Amino acid sequence: MTVDSSSERPGLGDFAPVLRRRQQKAWNWYDWANSAFYTTVLTVLFGPFMITVAGRAAGCGDSPDDTCKRTVDVLGLHLAAGSLPSYLTSFATIASAVVLPVVGALVDRSHHKKWHLGGSAWAGAFAAALLFFMHGDHWRLGAVAVVVSSILGGCSLVSYYAILVDISTEDERDMASSRGWAFGYLGGGLLLLVNLVMVQGHDAFGLSKELAVRLSLLSAALWWAGFTVIPVLRLRDVPPRGLEPAAGGLWQRSFGQLVVTLREMRAFPMTVTFLLAYLFYNDGIQTVIYSASIYGSKQLHFSDSVLIAAILMIQFVAFGGALFFGRWASRYGAYRCLLYGTYAWMAIVVLAMFLPERNVGLFLAIGVAIALVMGGTQALSRSFFSLLIPRGREGEYFALYNACERGTSWFGTLLFGIVFQVSGSYRPAIVSLVLFFVLGAFFLLRLDPRRGIEEAGNRVPVAV
Repeated sequence: MTVDSSSERPGLGDFAPVLRRRQQKAWNWYDWANSAFYTTVLTVLFGPFMITVAGRAAGCGDSPDDTCKRTVDVLGLHLAAGSLPSYLTSFATIASAVVLPVVGALVDRSHHKKWHLGGSAWAGAFAAALLFFMHGDHWRLGAVAVVVSSILGGCSLVSYYAILVDISTEDERDMASSRGWAFGYLGGGLLLLVNLVMVQGHDAFGLSKELAVRLSLLSAALWWAGFTVIPVLRLRDVPPRGLEPAAGGLWQRSFGQLVVTLREMRAFPMTVTFLLAYLFYNDGIQTVIYSASIYGSKQLHFSDSVLIAAILMIQFVAFGGALFFGRWASRYGAYRCLLYGTYAWMAIVVLAMFLPERNVGLFLAIGVAIALVMGGTQALSRSFFSLLIPRGREGEYFALYNACERGTSWFGTLLFGIVFQVSGSYRPAIVSLVLFFVLGAFFLLRLDPRRGIEEAGNRVPVAV
């Protein structure tokens, strides 16, 4: 028996379609806001700059690559300056996997989800702005700032994802999520374009390259903070659904509820199955994103200008890919699109193995394929999972969703590194990632989407 959940949601049942659409547009602005941080800071500029600054402190000079083997002291540990960004990212992801479920339990009981989103985002943007003061050999402030901003960014996304359920019906969710991802790729790509022009042409602007990088890092923080104002002001808060205010102290209201949630997940086997599928295929996606520039530079011998062009092209093509998958899902259902998306990823990594060196056309063609599938699979994963969540527990379950993503996203990079070390070539390393998409498809094929949606108490969309 299915339940028309929209009629039981306080506030949502009274929203006219036009008002829901207006709320979804306001919600989409947060994808636009936070993508600048993830693109400009975490994906492109922070790592090489941290290696340079920490390398100076270690006595490596100004080399921007990761070949510096000299160490810096981090809480008594002697870590290679060239590996410091990887260690910081790993620490932030592990810490997030611990913190986010606690945040999710609190968000579900809040009458002010949008203020949780805004508070976490502004605190994270403030921490990210401190990266501007990372210069000379002063790397410690930058190390703390990137870890804190990454964790707070994850906290804001827990609230952000939970709000999606408040402002959309089951049939609207795929397109709403896809528009958000598309908007995020567009915003992140535009700021990245401006920043790369400033960094690459720093002499024309009367700037040193280092100052251009620092200004770019600061611009991402200001973009994140500034555009977050739009969803916070325009979104309506919806009261918690079906949950009594939790008694007891912080431990009972957060960690205690997390234990309850994990125990109750046994009643939702399809939800668990999807989380397993997502764990694997998302790890594959993240590793392809991480390794693409390494593969293009070290194996295919492309110049930095070609790689920068590919990064920007992927950002803007992914905008169209997210919208295309959203429309495709409205006709055929998100589950089927995700399954076919994993098949497409398998084909991409196999074809990438056979790319000839210095063939820019074929390299960019693979980049277009990655962009199209990447935007769609990420957007639909978010919206499909929202259908598998029992009502009133969106924060808790999306926290677990993010924890799966962040706490296990090192498996793929580990495999990539091991295969390269054994084989001495990046070609078998890149094709080894097909394993993650095969495992993702394996679990998706074991998932009954209609059963999972009904077990969670949600209405089955017209297209599943």
